[in-house]
Amino acid sequence: MRRLVFGILSALLLGIEILIGLFAHRWVRAYLGDVLVVILIYTIVRTISPYRPKKWFILPTVILIFSFIVEFLQLWGFCDRFGITNQLMRIIIGTGFSVWDLVCYAVGVVPCYVGEYVMKKYLLPIKAS
Repeated sequence: MRRLVFGILSALLLGIEILIGLFAHRWVRAYLGDVLVVILIYTIVRTISPYRPKKWFILPTVILIFSFIVEFLQLWGFCDRFGITNQLMRIIIGTGFSVWDLVCYAVGVVPCYVGEYVMKKYLLPIKAS
């Protein structure tokens, strides 16, 4: 049941991200899209993985680190260095580094931390064996 809920959230967030990519401009596209993409990655992982780390903060932290790595790969010029010319892949990976993107990822991971903590503490405690 929990994975179904995360699957629905993933579909909704993906739809919002697509709409932002197609129609939004200025701060919505530049910042809100980056905040939501971290939450999208989190909900996708929670949808496809049957496992949950015993420590509530592990998954959001791994997603934040992954997001930072992708952003620093943009600084390094990953797409250009590897000759990636497919426009969709360049959009997904990104081609421009910004410190503000790192801030947006950090903001976006906060609801993931809160969600994990609430699930661990109140909704879905893992029983000690």
